[in-house]
Amino acid sequence: MKQTSRRNFLSRTALSMVAGSSFLPALSSLAQADKKPLFRISLAQWTLVKDFKSGKLDNLQFAEVAAKHGIEGLEYVNQFFMDKAGDEAYLAQMKKRAADNGVESVLIMCDREGNLGDPDSAKRKKTVDNHLKWINAAKLLGCHSIRVNARSKGSWGEQVKLAADGLAQLTELAAKSEMNVIVENHGGLSSNGKWLLEVIKTVKHDRCGTLPDFGNFKVSDTESYDAYKGVEELMPYAKGVSVKDTVWTPDMKQVPLDFEKMLTIVLKAGYRGFCGIEFGGYQGLNQSREALEKARTALASKFEA
Repeated sequence: MKQTSRRNFLSRTALSMVAGSSFLPALSSLAQADKKPLFRISLAQWTLVKDFKSGKLDNLQFAEVAAKHGIEGLEYVNQFFMDKAGDEAYLAQMKKRAADNGVESVLIMCDREGNLGDPDSAKRKKTVDNHLKWINAAKLLGCHSIRVNARSKGSWGEQVKLAADGLAQLTELAAKSEMNVIVENHGGLSSNGKWLLEVIKTVKHDRCGTLPDFGNFKVSDTESYDAYKGVEELMPYAKGVSVKDTVWTPDMKQVPLDFEKMLTIVLKAGYRGFCGIEFGGYQGLNQSREALEKARTALASKFEA
């Protein structure tokens, strides 16, 4: 066999390097495309509450509307299909609408089913029972959680005990269906990060977590809790977060959300799930989605997905 000359060898090597280099940008772009985002963006149905309550939008249109606005996940509100929790055919339609529009069902926000921390044990048990249909509905839709409230009455310690009892009862039942029960800071002592953290620690169950809401740290008309501190306290147990464009300071001031600051807190806790927009109608939806996308890009070099 004729031996390849040194000159031919070098020429071929050079050509191979040049040819190979043309693939580098494509490979780089492919790697970027395959890279998971730090978090995904979902939409709480309550954002469009006026349209759903007025009948301008039907509950079954939620998935389509969300997808058209660049949303990837759905956070349903039980109030908009209150009489359909046990209707498997209707829930199947909801699930199909989500699939057809390429969006994921994330959770159901549950209200108007009683107080899980009610001082009356019978009422507390009734509240637990009232939520069971929503656990089943969430399971059928493909959600990972139902969001509940931790309302109660009494002293700090009494409310911790009562709320933890109701949550523990519900969580034990939800766990049988591999569903999570997550608590939002949603007024009263639940909007005090320290109190809600104590409740979750008292329940002490992997299936019981938090849904920190950036804008819901107003405890009463005379008291508010630092939003950034509250989110930092609740993030170790978070299975979702709710995004609003204003936050409360400890001195009862409502100020614009610093997206990068708050999302740094969220990501430092290791959270990589959905960030759910929950305010402002279509304008607030679009502005928040853009702000979340901008912050996600800015923080990409600091955190890994």
